[in-house]
Amino acid sequence: MKTHVARLALSAGAVAVVTGAIFGLKEVAPVLSLGVLYLFAVLPVAVFYGLAYALGVSVASMLAFNFFFLPPLHTFALTDSEYWVALAAADAEALRRSDAVKTAVLHAVSHDLRSPLTAIRAASGGLESSALELDDEDRAALLETIRLETARLERLIANLLDLSRLEAGAARPSPELWSVDELVSRALDTLGADTDRVRVRFVGETPPVRVDAAQLERALANVLENALGLSSPADPVEVTVSASAGEVLVRTDDRGPGLPEEDLERIFEPFEQGPGSRRGTGLGLAIARGFAEANGCRLWAEPRPGSGASFVLALPAAPARTRVEA
Repeated sequence: MKTHVARLALSAGAVAVVTGAIFGLKEVAPVLSLGVLYLFAVLPVAVFYGLAYALGVSVASMLAFNFFFLPPLHTFALTDSEYWVALAAADAEALRRSDAVKTAVLHAVSHDLRSPLTAIRAASGGLESSALELDDEDRAALLETIRLETARLERLIANLLDLSRLEAGAARPSPELWSVDELVSRALDTLGADTDRVRVRFVGETPPVRVDAAQLERALANVLENALGLSSPADPVEVTVSASAGEVLVRTDDRGPGLPEEDLERIFEPFEQGPGSRRGTGLGLAIARGFAEANGCRLWAEPRPGSGASFVLALPAAPARTRVEA
């Protein structure tokens, strides 16, 4: 009996935590797109406590989302059944896939959150410790660790928010004219020390493209991070930029284990990873393709037997303009 009560309390707590998170994020993201965050209440309960408790969390999530966030507020009136249908479908899909994604969810919690937090705790503890004699170089190294691991956490949170926006159809691009070399440069700037492992080569002249720079930067950065994660630290990742048939092609070649034909589309699904992947939650490529398609671009994978895999981003060339962002 006590176990049952404890599980009910923890299930209710999971709904409350996600509801609080949505309150904190609703000023920076469309409310409807944030409803998908209730998956992070449903999935852990489904994994640890089973379907019966997860069904209760699904119902409680729908009620909480409707009561606190959907007009009219603080009632259970259904002024627009589309909202309930959308949330119910999301929860049903979460339950259906709970077994398939539980490993990815547990990995995200146990590794992608715990690892940077552990590094930050250790570095901050070293800075605070009176027992350690640190010179300026030591302190700078610890501060750099904190900065890098904080950025890693920020990327994970950004990926979760980006995925929710894409699945809700709320990631509307604001296209402007950009040169592809500037987009590549912006993506490289987000990689930190890993930038030194990326070799970029431009083949001939490339026309400008009209895209949302922030979204394409994220798409390129996610593709590059995927390639870096698949390749050994000693191997470079090669990026080739060229123009072909009215498109600008950005080809990223990794030195990983490669991809079988049956995985070429699967790896673009959320929570899916290719062979040999050593980090990440399996969201990066799904988000990259989502942002690419939102801007009228294409992203696909190609096998390179014996030498890794290639990921190709094709951006439609824009008509010539007098002013290009650079």
